Amino acid sequence: MSRSAARARTGQDRPSLYQEITDKIIAELEAGRVPWVQPWGTVAANASLAMPKNATTHRQYSGINVLILWGAVIEHGFSTQNWLTFRQALSLGANVRKGEHGTTVVYADRFVPDEERRRADRDGDEPSAIPFLKRFTVFNTDQCENLPPELTTAPAPVPEGLILPHAEALIRATGIEFRIGGERAFYSPVHDFIQVPRPEVYFEPINWHRTALHELAHASGHTSRLNRDLSGSFASKKYAYEEIVAEITSAFMCASLGIVPTVRHADYIGSWLEKWRAGDFSSNHQDFIM
Repeated sequence: MSRSAARARTGQDRPSLYQEITDKIIAELEAGRVPWVQPWGTVAANASLAMPKNATTHRQYSGINVLILWGAVIEHGFSTQNWLTFRQALSLGANVRKGEHGTTVVYADRFVPDEERRRADRDGDEPSAIPFLKRFTVFNTDQCENLPPELTTAPAPVPEGLILPHAEALIRATGIEFRIGGERAFYSPVHDFIQVPRPEVYFEPINWHRTALHELAHASGHTSRLNRDLSGSFASKKYAYEEIVAEITSAFMCASLGIVPTVRHADYIGSWLEKWRAGDFSSNHQDFIM
């Protein structure tokens, strides 16, 4: 590749990649909490706060990649800070689980084209290096199967008694993928899974059930189930309507199971009903129903 062509290619790709990463970070910073009482304490994730690293080379990620990968660990509740490319997983005799989505990281460096080296030798000066930026997709080891035992980290089991058996049985009977971990409670309509923080991080663990059943109610609206419209952006009228539906459903299920949360359903429903009536909606967008 000629020097001019290399510069043109990297010049076109670099701004779009910079913009992608910048937009992602801004979106994370702007993402607010839904206006109700959050009944759990803030936790980083199941994984300890450590520098993310490549599981095969053991090289630590640096720069913006640290923030990107920490964000992915928190968002998905991963139990490790270890990452692999798709090919690296295969090289270990393992594989990325079907349906898993990777995280984009970047690699920045400089290189000197052969043409530029020859010119520098001819002219007797220093060659000019061309900066480049590459993107890679990596997967947390939690997203992989058949890994060697030393790369497998099982999350600590939930302490006995914190999840009521009849509530756990109901969740299991739905067949919906239910993940415990992370610092956010949400349902992902795109990937059809629920995630709720661990019960022991709640100020009062009984409130875990209210949150879990609220997200389960959102999942009932999936296209394969009741097919409700879950496309509303955060704080839109559609979003407020879905929040009211989910919280009323949670109240019904808690009552049916004999669960009495200390965070009142009525307060939460009232806050969204007020917004729904007043049309007090922002233009922010979120990927997940909270």
